[in-house]
Amino acid sequence: QVQLVESGGGSVQPGKSLRLSCAVSGVSLVPYCMAWFRQAPGKEREGVATIRRTDGRTRYTDSVKARFTISKDNDEKILYLEMNALRPEDTAMYYCAAHNSIGCVLDLADYKLWGQGTQVTVSS
Repeated sequence: QVQLVESGGGSVQPGKSLRLSCAVSGVSLVPYCMAWFRQAPGKEREGVATIRRTDGRTRYTDSVKARFTISKDNDEKILYLEMNALRPEDTAMYYCAAHNSIGCVLDLADYKLWGQGTQVTVSS
């Protein structure tokens, strides 16, 4: 059974950094497309970043470009999200997600595999 387990969340001040991790188990190969989504209280879940297994191509939502970096370790089957210059509006539950279908974009409906989430709180 495929499992995605996030870690690395926490509470930080604005301008600080955090690195999230997502460990993939139950598969011999990292899924074709992996992503980070987030959901703030009272808001819809939104896509943050994606990365494709085959060539490492990445996509980001506009609000995190130049601040967040998605990466992966195929051998260790771990997905990362390096978050710099954090803002209060980045506060949310962050979820790791994956799929093996065609395409690798920030479309919630594409993703069939989800982790339980890790909380990120940015506050002074």
